[in-house]
Amino acid sequence: MRQRCVDVITMGCSKNLVDSEHLLRQLTAAGFRVWHDPETTHGDIAVVNTCGFIGDAKEESVNMILSLCDLKARGELRRVYVMGCLAERYRADLEREIPEVDGFFGKFDWGGILEALDAQFRGDLRNERQLTTPPHYAYVKISEGCDRKCAYCAIPIITGRHASRPMEDILEEVRLLAQQGVREFQVIAQELTYYGVDLYGRQMLPELVDRMAGIEGVEWIRLHYAYPAHFPLELLPVMARHANVCRYLDIALQHISDHMLQRMRRHTTRDETLHLLRQIREAVPGICLRTTLMVGFPGETEADFEELLDFVREARFERMGAFVYSEEEGTYAAEHYEDDIPEDVKQERLDRLMALQEEISAELNAQKVGQRLKIVVDRREGDFFIGRTEFDSPEVDGEVLLRADANDATIGRFYQAEIIGADDYDLYGQIITDTTNCQSL
Repeated sequence: MRQRCVDVITMGCSKNLVDSEHLLRQLTAAGFRVWHDPETTHGDIAVVNTCGFIGDAKEESVNMILSLCDLKARGELRRVYVMGCLAERYRADLEREIPEVDGFFGKFDWGGILEALDAQFRGDLRNERQLTTPPHYAYVKISEGCDRKCAYCAIPIITGRHASRPMEDILEEVRLLAQQGVREFQVIAQELTYYGVDLYGRQMLPELVDRMAGIEGVEWIRLHYAYPAHFPLELLPVMARHANVCRYLDIALQHISDHMLQRMRRHTTRDETLHLLRQIREAVPGICLRTTLMVGFPGETEADFEELLDFVREARFERMGAFVYSEEEGTYAAEHYEDDIPEDVKQERLDRLMALQEEISAELNAQKVGQRLKIVVDRREGDFFIGRTEFDSPEVDGEVLLRADANDATIGRFYQAEIIGADDYDLYGQIITDTTNCQSL
């Protein structure tokens, strides 16, 4: 029976995924049967949670909407609804260009989308979700929006100013998830380190993490999307003190050249960045730093790029991603700078940067051979169980491969494993002992 069945499709980042999980819980409570990211539609209604961050993501979201509208035209769907970042930013344009859609709703219009689906938002379920991740880990979003207004970024245009969630709501959500068996928590926000300023008048991330670490059942806490300017140094002793706070920090730096940092409106300098990295590594020995860098921003000279390469050689980030600049309408860069770097130059710089990081990653991984590390097992693929260390976030980082014929593993459990091999990004391991429900190593 396809009636009162809803397919929810999530585009974009893990923050959107959290929104979809909250929607799924509301729909389930209203009596709907729900599916997330199905390969084929199960119900008569589809909801697309769109991304509107950069050009490629917008195009992917539009293509998904059009494909669902095609299914509707063929009678395989009755209604198609669109929500999320793309609808928040381009609702009027989308309504005009894709009239086949039955309704467009902004990123925060929970009441509207549920009303269209003949349901009502239940405030008593605001901290509950229907997980779409493996049951042992979840993402926890602690805020929305951003006040930083970097020159290239459209996020403040889409989501507005930074808005922190009340700390007690976050802690209640973590407790509920832990009671359901979730053991690993990816703490996410567009800008983690600003958490609490709008609600409490000061940066409250250190206290939030400290309190999360004390919740029964929380095995790992991992922090994503910190900002280098005005970094709350009080967080570092919290990370060092708690064994269940991963020695991992995702801190997007974008560039190192003062020329570029100023043009990007990043509110920091080369010297301040280098000083902060030293402080982090000294306060949390063995920490894994993940960063994101951008090449091809308007005005980037070859000297700026060479300075960036030198910085990466020196900093030796354990994890690094990079992307080319994409002009986004409405941003400071789009209105004030000419997109003057040819696309082939952007791509060549990206390729050189990532080739360098591949060498660094291979060298750092080789150093782990012979070490014993705590891992969690996520899944089995063919002849291998696939796990991760505390230094690896799902989807974006490397993994630990364990031969299934030589390792007795259970998905969702934690083990101590000896690293017996390494390649550029992944490790190979052998389970030594089960550490689930034991003190973190």
